[in-house]
Parts: sequence; C-alpha cells; structure tokens
Amino acid sequence: MQVFFRTIILYLAVLFMMRLMGKREIGQLSLFDLVVAIMIAELAAIPMEDTSIPLHMGLLPIATLVAAEIVLSYISLKSQKARAFIEGTPSIIIERGRILSDEMKKLRYSMTDLISQLREKDVANIEDVEYAILETNGKLSVILKSDRRPLTPKDLNIKPSYEGIPTPLILDGIIQYEGLKRISKNEKWLRETVSKYGYKTEDIIFAHQDEKGSIFICPKHLEKK
Repeated sequence: MQVFFRTIILYLAVLFMMRLMGKREIGQLSLFDLVVAIMIAELAAIPMEDTSIPLHMGLLPIATLVAAEIVLSYISLKSQKARAFIEGTPSIIIERGRILSDEMKKLRYSMTDLISQLREKDVANIEDVEYAILETNGKLSVILKSDRRPLTPKDLNIKPSYEGIPTPLILDGIIQYEGLKRISKNEKWLRETVSKYGYKTEDIIFAHQDEKGSIFICPKHLEKK
C-alpha cells in the first residue's frame, strides 16, 4: 500500500509541476524542455522504486528542475540572445528554391530527412518550395512558391462570411452548460431542440451550434431509437 500511495502522490505532483511548465505539444518542446521532462521522469521513478527514500527527497529535485525551467523560459521571453542560446535558432534548408547543402551538413540533416518531412507537408516536388526552415523543435516549415500555393478566396476577390468557432453543447451525452451560457440559451431550449430531431440529450455523442445559429447533431447510433 505504501508503494501505491507514493506512486499516486508522485503522479499528481509531477502532473501539477508539468502543468506549471506551460501548455505545449510534445513535438514543440525545445531541447531544454525535453531534457527537463526526461529528468523529471527519471527522478520520479527513483522514490517509487525505493521506498527507503523519503518522499520529499524525490519531490525536491523535481520542483527545482521545474523552477529552473520556468525561470529560463522567462529569461528567454525577455532576451533574444538567451533564447537563441537556450532553445537554438531556426535553420534555413531551402532558400529561394535552392537547397543549402552546407547548412544541411552542419545540421547532419540528410536529403532523405528533407524529402520525408516535405511529404508530411503534402509537398511531393522540391521544385515547388521557395523556403524550407528547420525549426528548433525539429519540425520543417515550408513556404511554397507563389505560383504553387493553393488558391484562397482573397485570390478570387471573394469575401466569405464570418465563421467563428462553433460552441459545443453536448459531449458524450453530457450537456455543456458553459456553451449554453455563451449562446444565451438554457437546458430546456437544448432538450426541446434535440427532441425535434427525435433524440434525447443522452442519445447525442456530440452537438454544437455555429455562429449562424445552425445546430449540428451527431447521435451515438446511426439509427434513431
């Protein structure tokens, strides 16, 4: 039982501390963030495996690492030089349609890597690329040549109507009261609206209302009950 409770406490503590580090996707972590995350995982495992180590001795170094990460992140926001030193700088791989082989060699970045990441961006032909930039998180940003980019409504002198963000009203059969408050509606209205489609709120896996007031409903089953 001791191991069980220590594991739960460490899990909650690490989860809380990781939340303090801020919201970022795993693929967007800088090298420093990644090192901190790996070290936290290692430090958390030690007191879980060895119950002779006091729990606070496992939490203290984790808290220290998180504090260091927060401080350095703040310094990075204030200083461009510090940010470049801590997180690195993006590297241009393709410039004005020309592949910079010397830069690729310096980064130990092969043509296979380049072609693979271009395919991930739905770019099959390198000739279509004006700029390709390897970001500090290892992802490739691609800017296509002006005549190879997809058409947009602006290119056709079309001004689409405002779409906004749809407001979720039901998730997994549960009414989202914050969403109802946002659109100035109540639970009674929602239940009556759903019933017009032959459902109860419990039958709905997802429902939202867009900025135009249109309701989208996705039932849990293909056939109505």
